[in-house]
Amino acid sequence: MDALSAFGLFAVSAMLVCYALEKRSPWFVLAFAGACVLASGYGFLQGAWPFGLVEAIWAAVAAWRWRMRVSQPADRS
Repeated sequence: MDALSAFGLFAVSAMLVCYALEKRSPWFVLAFAGACVLASGYGFLQGAWPFGLVEAIWAAVAAWRWRMRVSQPADRS
């Protein structure tokens, strides 16, 4: 396995873990956005620009979701 493949494996694994833990904390949503940025970089470095572009969009969506979660008042039912 070369360094680029290892980087891609790390990025996608981080996305999976952060996505699975999103309900525990808004910080996992932000970490998911960061992992999407890494995966986007991997896509572009590998030459798969459609993958890189889609992951960049996912990063923006996740960052927006994080912002919405931290700006909402806590539910105190």
